[in-house]
Formats: sequence, structure tokens, C-alpha cells
Amino acid sequence: MADWVKGLFGCEKPIIAMAHIPALPGTPRYDAASGVDGMIEKMRSDVQHLVDGGVDAIMFCNEDDRPYVFHAAMEQVAAMTRVITELRPEDVPFGVDFLWDPAAAMCMAAATGASFIREVLTGTYESDMGLWSADSAAQVLRLRRNIGAEHVRVFFNVAPEFCSPLGTRTVAQRAKSAVVSALADVVLVSGPMAGVEPDYSSVEQAKMAVGDSVPVFLNTGAKASNIARYLQVADGVIVGSDLKVDGYTWNPVDPDRVRAFMGQADRARH
Repeated sequence: MADWVKGLFGCEKPIIAMAHIPALPGTPRYDAASGVDGMIEKMRSDVQHLVDGGVDAIMFCNEDDRPYVFHAAMEQVAAMTRVITELRPEDVPFGVDFLWDPAAAMCMAAATGASFIREVLTGTYESDMGLWSADSAAQVLRLRRNIGAEHVRVFFNVAPEFCSPLGTRTVAQRAKSAVVSALADVVLVSGPMAGVEPDYSSVEQAKMAVGDSVPVFLNTGAKASNIARYLQVADGVIVGSDLKVDGYTWNPVDPDRVRAFMGQADRARH
């Protein structure tokens, strides 16, 4: 396990909880009547429930900007930066995820004081959005250097949701390449969509491929019922849907489900 993980999160095998931002200005589901102030108030209790429930970090994400884009609009970046600035937790680290523009995520992280971003930075995929070739790690890591944000860790999603990789490389090969060639700080393994876990063997193979050189985190599908098993191999977990009312991605955070999840995670870690 990389030393920085415990230094940043205060523990081994951290639990990072998603704070899903309502649809931002300019996107199809944006609530203009409520506005950005309404978005902030709607999210405030979600963030507080997550912190009170004992998660180790929070990741802000524009989850409801459906359908997603490859390049952020200025109004999205401006609004999301304000939301994060207003709601950033004081007691735990936080990160930024923009679907799907890693340069936007890096700039927002630098501006708001975030400690990490999550993005797709390697590979080409067939996806719900058509052919997807992400902004390369080379561009984003150079941007990180140029804007003085080298403290921002970059989590590489090497098995993204809602798509299939083109080519024949395995998850293990993609994970190894992300570390050796693209300088990933963390490798993420996902299931086929939000809230759905990957095959356990995919996480296991990715971890075997990279060893202790960088952490491998479970990116989707973590639940109170399976967290103990995944933490046997994963170095950390990102969780969203299972912490919501009825386990449904678009519902508010359920404090009882947060406590139940963290109870299972703490027992598995200790």
C-alpha cells in the first residue's frame, strides 16, 4: 500500500463516498426554478450524513448531467466549482469527478482544494456516448504540473461503466499499463454500470498485476452485503448507490444505510 493513502485518508483501505450533484446549468435535467442555491441546499444534508456516518472521504460528481459529454461547458464548471466550495467538508478529504472531462476535474480540484480526481484517462471504448477516446493521461498530468496541482492524486478508471473496451487487452494488462506508462496514482475497477459490482476476479487480477506499486480500488457496486469480501483484495472502495434511500442512485443519502455500510467496512478492515 502506498504510504500516501494512510497519510491522506487516515486509514488503510479508505471508504470514499459519492456526493452526487443535481443536474448543472445547461444540462437537460437542470432545475432552473431551484437554481444553484437550491442544488446546494439539496446536497447539504447528503454531505453531512456522509461525514456523520464515518466515511473516510467524499467525492463530488455531476452524476445527473445526463446524457454526459466529453468536454465540460463553462456554465457547468462554474456552477460545480461553487457547489464544491460551499459544501466541501472540513473533517475529511474530498475529490472531484466530472463526467467525462478530466481537465475540468483537475482544474476544479485545484481551485477548491480537492485531494484527488477520478477519470477515464487511457484506452478507447464503444459506449452509450459513441466512440470514446478519453483525454490522455499525458495531457492531464501535464496540466496538473502546469497549474501547480501536483498534490492532486489521479484515480484511473481502467474499466469504465456504460461501455466496453476496444481491443483484446485484459483488465490486468490495462491496469499494469496505466501504472507503468500513464503514471496512475490509483487504479479503479468498475462494473458495467453505476451501482453494479464487477466480477471479483477482475479486481483480483488488477491487484495481482500492479502488486503494491499503487492501490487498486473497487469503483462501483460496493454494498454492505459484499464489502467484506471485496476488501479482502481491494485497497479501498468508492461507494454511492448503496448509501442512498432504497439503494437507488438518484435518491437522497440514507444515514442508516451509511452507518450500516461503515459498520460492515470497519469490521472487515479491523
